[in-house]
Amino acid sequence: MIPLLFLYFIATLKVFKKSTPNGKVTVYVGKRDFIDHLDFIDPIDGVVVVENDYLQGRKVFGMVSTTYRYGRDEDEVMGVKFSKEMILASSQIVPPIKQVTDLTPIQKKLIKKFGSGNAFPFVFNFPPNSPSSVTLQPGDDDSGKPLGVEYNIRTYVADREDERGNQRSSIELAIKKLQYAPPTRSQRLPSSLISKGFTFSHGKISLEVTLDREVYYHGEKVIATVVVSNSSRKFVKNIKVYVVQHTEITMVNAQFSKFVASLETREGCPITPGAAFTKQFYLVPLASSNKDRRGIALDGYLKDDDVNLASSTLTSGGKGPSDQTGIVISYSVRVKLNCGTLGGDLVTDVPFKLMHPNPVADDSTAPSKQPQKGVLKKAKSSDRMKYQKSFGEDDEDNIVFEDFARLRKSRICINSKL
Repeated sequence: MIPLLFLYFIATLKVFKKSTPNGKVTVYVGKRDFIDHLDFIDPIDGVVVVENDYLQGRKVFGMVSTTYRYGRDEDEVMGVKFSKEMILASSQIVPPIKQVTDLTPIQKKLIKKFGSGNAFPFVFNFPPNSPSSVTLQPGDDDSGKPLGVEYNIRTYVADREDERGNQRSSIELAIKKLQYAPPTRSQRLPSSLISKGFTFSHGKISLEVTLDREVYYHGEKVIATVVVSNSSRKFVKNIKVYVVQHTEITMVNAQFSKFVASLETREGCPITPGAAFTKQFYLVPLASSNKDRRGIALDGYLKDDDVNLASSTLTSGGKGPSDQTGIVISYSVRVKLNCGTLGGDLVTDVPFKLMHPNPVADDSTAPSKQPQKGVLKKAKSSDRMKYQKSFGEDDEDNIVFEDFARLRKSRICINSKL
């Protein structure tokens, strides 16, 4: 008789850590990406572990800061800096001034593992409407740090909070603040209809462009249905379709656009007078297809292998894009008809959103439904709830520590026991 083997899969809790150069203080956090749900932002929770008898009356302080870099270092002259650093939150972690009572599961597990005398929890919160992490891809001849918005957690050992300590007793951890798409995708199909008349010629050319959805997830095909009706005496020689990334740097009120996917076709062309044309075009905007292009906006780190194009910026509380700070990102599909040398071009843009999928989002193939009352409130903390419920609080052996300096894709590890 063949014996039966039973496999018990145990989810392993990955915890990121980073220690001071002298190895006396270590910071542990459960993740590096924190999600802005518009009406709620994931808190930054973690634990600081200090070796016995190291502080000798000194204290451990922590802060969260953001650096908004809107100009190149080589362009800074006469003491004018093109960057702005702001401290968003700060507190004394060791010894704690105010005891953290509402511990998260990861904090409970770490305190249980290292002991309450050595492990001290901390919680920081992002301010409302704080900008998302964005990095503008530099060119080959650019030096210095890239433009964009970045966040850091810094802990340091000092006697007072206004001191900054020394490098041997300080830690900096780079984190990202991102946004998810809404939990449901609406059935609205973005579209645009324009027409163009010609001097000294009767009739006009009409162009209608319709997208198959309003919100796309990173890596999905953008499907644009193009309908051309030519009632003029001109010829349409070719059709160009682009996915355009629009970037606004609010600090200097600068705006620019980049093509992140494109195609050109002469299929069905020339579209002669009195003819009509209908075709679907497929484009996939990817960061991997734009690696060497200067100015492309990315979601955070350049060293991260799984980096995406920057997500569309969502606003809350009735604020428009002009009320936002940092770098505002939007996308559109642009269709251009070439009507000849004298006819010029007929161009239209159809806006859409490109984002990360929400963990509780409906199946994209299923019909979208109107969210019921309370759904959004539950969805706002779904990532945190999912994260907390995945691991038991009693088992501390399923923790796997990873060096925070490694910028590689996070994943849930699986251990098996016979």
